[in-house]
Amino acid sequence: MQIAIVLYDRFTALDAVGPYETLCRLPDAETVFVAERTGPVRTDTGSLAFTADRTLDEVTAPDIVVVPGGPDPGTQMANTALLDWLRAADAASTWTTSVCTGSLLLGAAGLLKGRRATSHWLALDRLVPLGAEPTGERVVTDGKYVTAAGVSAGIDMGLTLLGRIAGDDHARTVQLATEYDPQPPYDAGSPQKAPGHIVARLREHSRLIVS
Repeated sequence: MQIAIVLYDRFTALDAVGPYETLCRLPDAETVFVAERTGPVRTDTGSLAFTADRTLDEVTAPDIVVVPGGPDPGTQMANTALLDWLRAADAASTWTTSVCTGSLLLGAAGLLKGRRATSHWLALDRLVPLGAEPTGERVVTDGKYVTAAGVSAGIDMGLTLLGRIAGDDHARTVQLATEYDPQPPYDAGSPQKAPGHIVARLREHSRLIVS
């Protein structure tokens, strides 16, 4: 089984690392980071880079596709090379997945028409013109498409898919091995729970470009 995690300029690191830390533990699986060119690909902070070991042209039929998001999805939504690859890879994949605004890239490729999907809460409305039905759920499975909400939800997506493929006990084992037992010091992880002034401030000053 081959798992292809797509990298592009200014992707969000945890969007890629969260699914990686879970899905790379699938039995007999090969995980590859792919991009238009091999070599370092900078995350949205600019201070961290991941290494793409394969080009898009070299990975033509992955079993699982993982598309991370980033704060400026519009740039990649107009990236013909990436969208063409997503369509071709999806034609061969068993599972096509995304984290955060990565679902907008799937939508821009025409893969989410008529399907339920999620994204970062600041970007949910942008799924509508792409033909998808947005939902605020943390992980959404519709057929072979599995989309996750913002950033940290990629871990949940990875565990969800791990359970579907390798069984619940294997997924539980990975959850325990990674000690994924969230006990955050604050209960402000969604716009429904966070104080109103924080939600408003984030809407105004977010690095996520939503227009």
